[in-house]
Amino acid sequence: MAPAGAAGIAVVGASLGGLRAAEQLRAAGWQGAITVYGDEPHLPYNRPPLSKEVLAGEAPAAVTALRRRPSTDDVEWRLGTPVESADLAARTLTLADGSVHGYEGLVAATGVRPRRLPLTGGPPRHVVRTLEDSAALRTELADGVRVLVIGSGFIGCEVAATARKAGCEVTVVAPEAEPMMLAVGAEPGRVLRRRHEARGVRFRMGRLVAGLVAGGAVLDDGSECAADVVIEAVGSLPNVEWLRAGPGAGALDLTDGVLCDAHLRIGGLAHAVAVGDVARFPNPRYGRLARRVEHWSMPSDCARHGARVLVAGLGGREHGLAPFAPLPSFWSDQFDVRVQSFGLPGAGDEVRLLAGEPGAGDGRGAGEGDVVYGYYRGERMVGVVSLGGSRAAALAARYRGELMELPDEARKSPVF
Repeated sequence: MAPAGAAGIAVVGASLGGLRAAEQLRAAGWQGAITVYGDEPHLPYNRPPLSKEVLAGEAPAAVTALRRRPSTDDVEWRLGTPVESADLAARTLTLADGSVHGYEGLVAATGVRPRRLPLTGGPPRHVVRTLEDSAALRTELADGVRVLVIGSGFIGCEVAATARKAGCEVTVVAPEAEPMMLAVGAEPGRVLRRRHEARGVRFRMGRLVAGLVAGGAVLDDGSECAADVVIEAVGSLPNVEWLRAGPGAGALDLTDGVLCDAHLRIGGLAHAVAVGDVARFPNPRYGRLARRVEHWSMPSDCARHGARVLVAGLGGREHGLAPFAPLPSFWSDQFDVRVQSFGLPGAGDEVRLLAGEPGAGDGRGAGEGDVVYGYYRGERMVGVVSLGGSRAAALAARYRGELMELPDEARKSPVF
């Protein structure tokens, strides 16, 4: 039972996931109060431009503001208001100022934060996650500035491209064999590295930063890398501390985000769901293993399903939905190359070249042709990735129908 005077649904997290949750709660028929709590002082904004157009100074920060639908005009936004803890049994939130607020239903949408390395000293260090992060780094990028990017995932590669276009001398250091290898695999990563190298980015793959010194960094092989600016892009950590701090947290699995069931419910509770980057859930397209998926499309997909489940649960009704089975997708723009993905490439055990020739260039640099790769588990396609221009992305999109098909084991399972 919700506490007396509970104020409707509390959405913890005021980024894309929080906004989409508020919209979808209204779409699902919730007419009661909705309160969104956010750590940052800003209304929801779009983060992908922070490592590209905004960082490059090609677009003002204002372009990142996300449009809010009229259906959410009566939503209360409590910005710059961190939630310290949650009591899921009592249905209360405790804020950083010590105040306690009751709720009927809860949406966890707190997302992630950049992982930081245990480094001290050396050149100025930056991450790219917030508007303030992007603004601070932009002041450092200028012609001839030596930039060290630690990490070669999405953010690392995008920031490397932006810094290089600004005239910086850019070196990327990462432990993997190829950039974006964890997301797309070795061969597509190799093609991507060649395209970066053709534009002047240097890579030190298979290496770790052992420490920072005046004027740069020392790597784990004893070599040095000169740098005036260091950018950490070594992954993220889900923001679950507010759940861990509450009573009954021991009953939750918070080892990597918030473990949810196949309907995004936290701990099987009818009155609590999680959405976006912080949610770890099983996807019947890829088996029973619960995963977090940090793609731009995921908050919207989660919010649509989670809102309907939550509203039905609060009304004491069955939601009547099939298990949540989104098709993940992402894109990443680096120089004039777009990396486009549909499905879950990491779930495959074989990579096949579907179109193009990785070594066939058009005169602009090594391997500049459009290429498309398919990722398979046995004979079943589980993902597709393209590198190139709009034609390559369109080729990849043609496989969405095949990727949407559920495997036989998911159709037959009483759980899925």
